[in-house]
Amino acid sequence: MSRAAETLVLGFGASGEAAARLLVGEGHRVVVADRADTPELRRRAAELEAAGLRVRLGWTGSGHADAALCVISPGVPLDWPPVVALRERGVPVISELELGASRCRCPIVSVTGSNGKSTMVKLCGDILRLAGVRVELAGNYGPPLSSVVGRSTELDWVVVEASSFQLECVERYRPRVSVLMNLYPNHLDRHRTLAAYRRAKMRQFARLRPGDWAVLHERQFAVFRRSLADARNASWVRFGAGARADFRFDNGDVVCGGSDRVSVRGTYFDNPVLGQAAAAAAAVAVACGVSSTFVEQAAKAFAPLPHRARLIAEGRGVRFIDDSKGTTLAALAAAVRMTEGPVRLIAGGRLKEYRLDGVKKLLASRVKAIYLIGESAARMAQAWGRDAVCRECGTLHEAVHRAWKESHAGEAILLSPGCASFDQFRGFEDRGNQFKAIVAAIMEG
Repeated sequence: MSRAAETLVLGFGASGEAAARLLVGEGHRVVVADRADTPELRRRAAELEAAGLRVRLGWTGSGHADAALCVISPGVPLDWPPVVALRERGVPVISELELGASRCRCPIVSVTGSNGKSTMVKLCGDILRLAGVRVELAGNYGPPLSSVVGRSTELDWVVVEASSFQLECVERYRPRVSVLMNLYPNHLDRHRTLAAYRRAKMRQFARLRPGDWAVLHERQFAVFRRSLADARNASWVRFGAGARADFRFDNGDVVCGGSDRVSVRGTYFDNPVLGQAAAAAAAVAVACGVSSTFVEQAAKAFAPLPHRARLIAEGRGVRFIDDSKGTTLAALAAAVRMTEGPVRLIAGGRLKEYRLDGVKKLLASRVKAIYLIGESAARMAQAWGRDAVCRECGTLHEAVHRAWKESHAGEAILLSPGCASFDQFRGFEDRGNQFKAIVAAIMEG
């Protein structure tokens, strides 16, 4: 691309700003455009314009026909008419992840999947640091990759959390180690079909070459390897809990390569769900040239991330667990499976998927009652009401207090909504923080 050509950056969030600053630092003419126009965006726009960028807020798609490149942020869908028009004119449209990776001077571990990505990225970072590796975390976990690449000559690895939104328009993205944690229906409000969602995830693996590693959950291994014939010469390994997995969780241990065992007993990962994440992390460690024994040290010292199956309080023998990050039904199911004892589940919000039947048997067997909130409460009650006790509570405050009133010693009140939060909250963090505040008030009372 000519240094005099204009680059259009769509989206003025953290990713868009990081991409714009990277490009301006290289001498490109950059215009940042965003549909929104708020006082906070105007303040940030003034800072960027002082650094030599142009910012257009309240952008509707007009102008910039001469753009030589468009970099889009994760929140900008590819079917937005201005993006469609740019592509029809032949303007390359890439994600901020692709831009940052093209400038990165150290190898990348890229982690994608439907659930558990952030925990996996943090665990991998902890393992590599314990082994003395110079590493930074980026992507959906941590800063955008474009803001890290300036330091990449001083690093051994960057571990990236990659979402389907970032992957759906990469063309040359080639991690040295590529990880798929799992694949469940998610973001179907944007991708429309599970097949389209899967294709977005596959783009992370499409350019792997000999010497690269593909680390996949055993359930998705065959379909990905079969579909990605051009990448078959990479090192493909399975993780999971089955006998065929190259790295597997087995009763408190991670078994590596069939015989070597690493204990995660008594840690956050000592359960059938997160134990498989530890197995995947052991595979990443080996791929990065690090002994899998560091997995044990990292698991013992691991501090769980906020709002991810985290015990926040206990009163009269009842545990309160915050899993507000559980925004899919698969995440909800995983949280229920990980929770010891009878569960009183708080669920609901804005659904991102359409089929609710897959979790009915689990709810019937493990959940004492479901306290439903948000715009999907009635639909979830209709889907699950014949198999589990459902109480439509409307608000989180009502759900927590009702669950507390009905609970008994030995039970857990679990917030794992299975839905996005934007019907009633600013985000999953806000939802989790409000849950903690309600619980704190109950404990004080």
